[in-house]
Amino acid sequence: MTDRRSFLKTTALGAAAAPALLHGCAPADAPQGAAAATGSSRAVRPVALSTWEHGLAANEAAWPILTSGGRALDAVEAGVRVPEADPDVTSVGYGGWPDRYGHVTLDACIMDEAGRCGSVAFLREILHPISVARQVMEKTPHVMLVGDGALDFAVKNGFERQNLLTENARRGWEQWKAENGEETPSISIDNHDTIGMLALDQAGNLSGACTTSGAAYKYHGRVGDSPIIGAGLYVDNEIGGATSTGWGEAVIRAVGCFLVVELMRQGHGPQAACELAVERVIAKNPDWRDIQVGFLALSKTGEVGSFCIAPGFDYAVYTPDEGNRLVDSGSRL
Repeated sequence: MTDRRSFLKTTALGAAAAPALLHGCAPADAPQGAAAATGSSRAVRPVALSTWEHGLAANEAAWPILTSGGRALDAVEAGVRVPEADPDVTSVGYGGWPDRYGHVTLDACIMDEAGRCGSVAFLREILHPISVARQVMEKTPHVMLVGDGALDFAVKNGFERQNLLTENARRGWEQWKAENGEETPSISIDNHDTIGMLALDQAGNLSGACTTSGAAYKYHGRVGDSPIIGAGLYVDNEIGGATSTGWGEAVIRAVGCFLVVELMRQGHGPQAACELAVERVIAKNPDWRDIQVGFLALSKTGEVGSFCIAPGFDYAVYTPDEGNRLVDSGSRL
């Protein structure tokens, strides 16, 4: 697959039951609660944390908000809007690879410090799905709107429709059609990406955002983990937040980001929580060697963790002491 980077490319238990379910994952002497999740006695704030190299630009957009006393919610929205509008980022927003019929369809979600959340999925012709997701959170009684309903809501709230298929993406799609016909899109380490972002503001509040154009040449109507609260993003202001990148179906099967945060609640730091969540993904996906999944986590006191299945995942972190920098994640393989 042609992309900007080679890689950079049984009952349902509710939240109240999750601590009991995960208790066996906690260290025997682990303390409970927010203090246990940090792994550090020294609080760092603010912090901006984003997946991938394009997270550097997202962090830069978020930083003036965070350092001027602004909300983490405003920071993550402003941050991910940057790659959403960048035609060179082929996995997010404008310039994103289309589905098998040549349609660019977008997914996004956002979550604030109060646990409020909003989401859109299978949204077409709107440049900034993250801002539509925020409007869903703030103006409706719902969490998620999809397809034509999401588009109708966006237009009625002042978002302009536009063609999101760039010439580069169109050429890539036509090449794929010529070479693959109606074959199922490849599930490979190369064929997925997104931007997930977490922020901790000066008041000590957390928020997160996640936005993507999804897997290249996917089946029309496919939705991955990115707009699903608990899968592609989860924030608990008492503990921390997590976001994911990679093959969304695998993340959904493990409810990955909720899992990361719950592991932090049980006493694991962000790094250990990400590592344990990757092991859970591996256990739930027999084809794990052929896919990539990575998690990124931020604790209430600003500690960062990340881990992925295969090498190649990096993330951008911006802190007052060390500035904005790109870091390579550890991996299972």
